[in-house]
Amino acid sequence: MTNEDPGEAGQAAGLREITDARTLRALAHPVRVALIEELTISGPMTATEAAERIGETPTTCSFHLRQLAKYGFVEEAGGGKGRARPWRMTSIGMSFTSNPEDPETQLATNALMHIFRARQFARYQAWLDTRSAYPAQWRKAAGDSTYVFYLTADELEALNDELSTILLPRYVERMGNPARRPAGSVPVEMSVLSYPMAVPPAGAGADAGADGDGDGDGDGEAATDRGTPGASS
Repeated sequence: MTNEDPGEAGQAAGLREITDARTLRALAHPVRVALIEELTISGPMTATEAAERIGETPTTCSFHLRQLAKYGFVEEAGGGKGRARPWRMTSIGMSFTSNPEDPETQLATNALMHIFRARQFARYQAWLDTRSAYPAQWRKAAGDSTYVFYLTADELEALNDELSTILLPRYVERMGNPARRPAGSVPVEMSVLSYPMAVPPAGAGADAGADGDGDGDGDGEAATDRGTPGASS
């Protein structure tokens, strides 16, 4: 579970907040990100088990697990020796909070998010390519939606905070406790991306206009792309 600045909701959910460029750079490696994802979804595993899952050698995984442990992302789960030692996550996920006025941290955050999002979009593409093999119930339940709103910067920040407050606590206990997962449940990835589609006009402040479009109408525009039969927003 990764979030870019989920605010107080992230802290309440137990996400580790990362703010320094050195730690961000240490995490920004494809193998380390893959290991983080596997340990988060599948639970404790050895370097050999992780190697089988992500397509790397046990030696490579062992090295990167030790590096992740150095920066506090993983820890030994107890038992085993050498590459047979199981590793586990130290938190259910993480958040990246970068200062826009700190170019070094912003650059490190961008590099890390590129890796996470590239892997995420690859999984989404795999879903599109293989969904015909899934039961009809799951094809119907999966969603594919896009929305466009006119917002001020303050409104966008408030919207993201509200979404995090709603989503993060909902099923978070199932991440670290398999006993809480109902029969038939599988990992489901939900991504919420929000970003301005245009640079604000010169001289326009973040709070210019109560509703952000200057015409007194606070309604937003929403476009839903269901893309495929059976998908829901």
